[in-house]
Amino acid sequence: MVSRLKLILAGLFLFISHFAASKAAGVRSIDQLQWSPLNPARGVASPQAADLWGDRKSSAATGFLVKFRPGFESPPHIHNVSYRGVVIEGLVHNDDPQAATMWLPAGSFWTQPAGEAHITAAKDKQSIAYIEIDNGPYLVHPKEQAFDNGERAVNVDQSNLVWLGANDIKWVDAQQDVKRAFLWGSTAKGQLNGSLIKLPAGFNGQLKSEGSIFHAVVIRGHLKHIKQNSILNPGSYFSHTDDGSLIEVAEKEVVIYVRTNSKLHILSNKK
Repeated sequence: MVSRLKLILAGLFLFISHFAASKAAGVRSIDQLQWSPLNPARGVASPQAADLWGDRKSSAATGFLVKFRPGFESPPHIHNVSYRGVVIEGLVHNDDPQAATMWLPAGSFWTQPAGEAHITAAKDKQSIAYIEIDNGPYLVHPKEQAFDNGERAVNVDQSNLVWLGANDIKWVDAQQDVKRAFLWGSTAKGQLNGSLIKLPAGFNGQLKSEGSIFHAVVIRGHLKHIKQNSILNPGSYFSHTDDGSLIEVAEKEVVIYVRTNSKLHILSNKK
C-alpha cells in the first residue's frame, strides 16, 4: 500500500512539474486549459472561455479560446473593445443581426469592431474559436449602448485567404513548401501584425521573430514543440524566447496563427 502511494505521489509530482515547466516556457496544451463562462451574466447559456496568454479581465492585450455549444446563438449585443477571431473547429457566424447567415469554417478569420451591434452563432457538435484583443477588459454590453468607432467588420472564409509561398516572402529561409497569409497589421519593426502560417508535412525547423512579442496558436493539425517535448493539438498555444521556437510537423500539414511585432523568420533544418 505504501509503495503504491509513493508511485501515485511520484506520478503526480512529475505531472505537476511538467505542467509548471510548460507554463513557464509559454506552452499551453488545450487539454490543460481551465474554462469559465465568457459572459457570467448569462450563466449556463454562456459560451466557455480559457485564456491562452494575458488576462481578458485586465486592461492588457489577451488571446483566449471560446467554446460554443451546438446551436448556440447570442442575443444582439456589443463589446467595449474590438477583437479578432480565427475559427479552430466547427462553424461560426458573426455579423449584423439582420445579415444573412455566413458560416465560417475552421481556418477562417473575422474582426468585430467595438460598439457594433452583432450576433454570434455556432453549429456543429462543437465550435471553438481563438479570440484576440489589443486591450481589455473584454466585456459584453446590451445593443442599446451601440456606437460607431470608425472600424468596419471583416469576414474572410478560409477558402478566400491569399497564401504567399516561401519564394514570395523575403524572411523565409525554408526549403519546404511554407506558406503565409497576412491578416492584419504591419511587419515593420515594432508594429503588431497577425498571420496564418502553413507548414507542410515533415517540416522541421524554427520560428523566430525579430520583435519582442510572439504568440502562436495551432489552428489545424498537430505539431511537436521540441524544447518542451510536447505534442500540440488545435487550440494549443506556444510562445518563444530570444532563441526562437523549434517545432516539428508529422505526416500532415499544420496551420498556425502568429501574432508578433516585427518580421517573422521561418527557418528549415532540412536542406
